[in-house]
Amino acid sequence: MSIKKIIEGKKEWRVHVSRVKALPQDYQIVYKEIQKYLFKVGPVELNEGIGLLSEILSFFEEGAAAEKGVLEVTGTDVAAFCDTLIEDSITYAELYQESVNQKVVKTMKNRRNFNQID
Repeated sequence: MSIKKIIEGKKEWRVHVSRVKALPQDYQIVYKEIQKYLFKVGPVELNEGIGLLSEILSFFEEGAAAEKGVLEVTGTDVAAFCDTLIEDSITYAELYQESVNQKVVKTMKNRRNFNQID
């Protein structure tokens, strides 16, 4: 990654954070929890920029402007809200599951080949 892209990314992130801080307090709390959730279980694409987070932020800004409570916007099950957002995305959990399955298959295949030699 070039220095120019890193600097642009930091500028974009600072603008994003300032938008989050402009939200009502209840929206900020839920946004931060969503952010933590997505960073733990979320999609691989989060490493490619803040697109999804910006979309969530815009959604929250619209809800706040309409004077809706944050849980009116997300529903009371915030984790389910997040899961719905990433249901079509590849997650780190899925990549890890795939890796585990490939290792098991490879090991079992090698073991069968080894047992056939004996």
